[in-house]
Amino acid sequence: MGIFHCPFGCPFYEAEGCIDCGLCSATTNEEMVEASKKVRAYLKAQSRQGGSVQKIAVCGKGGVGKSTMVTLMARALVRLKYRVLVLDTDESNPGLYRSLGFDKTPKPLKSLMSRFSYKEQPEGDSHWIMLPEIKVADIPPAYIPTQNGLRLLMVGKIEEPFQGCACSMADVTRGLVSRLSLSENEIILIDMEAGVESFGRGVERSVDLVLSIVEPSFESMAMAEKIIYMAEGMGINRSGAILNKVPSENIKEKMMAELEKRKVQILGTIHFDTQVQEAGFEGRPPNNSKAGEEVEEITQLLVNIVQRAVSD
Repeated sequence: MGIFHCPFGCPFYEAEGCIDCGLCSATTNEEMVEASKKVRAYLKAQSRQGGSVQKIAVCGKGGVGKSTMVTLMARALVRLKYRVLVLDTDESNPGLYRSLGFDKTPKPLKSLMSRFSYKEQPEGDSHWIMLPEIKVADIPPAYIPTQNGLRLLMVGKIEEPFQGCACSMADVTRGLVSRLSLSENEIILIDMEAGVESFGRGVERSVDLVLSIVEPSFESMAMAEKIIYMAEGMGINRSGAILNKVPSENIKEKMMAELEKRKVQILGTIHFDTQVQEAGFEGRPPNNSKAGEEVEEITQLLVNIVQRAVSD
């Protein structure tokens, strides 16, 4: 069945945390389907109800505008007095740091990984990644620069041929997000890689909210349905879609009708904005855009909903 990634991080069958789902021992597609149903049922039963939203995963098909949404939402949260950490997990998209206003990329987390393959204890500035609970203050400045009230972490990029797959980088992301301890008014926005492969690796399991960004295309809406299905199967009870790059009210209504049929909750709409397109082309922050105003309204709405849920 290929390389197996236990959804609970167990190194072997009956290790601590094993629920005896049968995924690791499945030899046929039918056995894998049944085992997956057990995992989904268990995670849904263990899902977090209520509580604050501090870890947000921004997902979607490639090219739908995930990085732009992360940029605009991060800036909106800063204006709402949140301390915002952006985690760039996309191993191919190179421009997020520029959209956020940084002049260079931070030291990538992948630079820590080669040490782990042959030494039991990491050296130098890498001890923090092994902590059972990681606070933002534990992360060395080289990995987490600050600019305009934003902090940026980057897992790393595929830069050379034969560099290998991104599986090890996904492992680092999953471990970091699960052990990251945020203080009050801290939020992490995670710019996920395109598609649903990260869900297969369990990267999103520790997040509080999954946002699926949807552009006007059949493929994007089908992907949104899959993302919401995956999130629910992980026990994440907060998820929804944001329509992006919508050119007209007619298209908006068609998208809403299609996503309603797919049982995808719509959280807001961002219309097509040439200013955002020009900023992306030039590799600069999308300043003073209509899309930014719409994202700010959606962000404020999400914050209000969460605050009411916590107070209730």
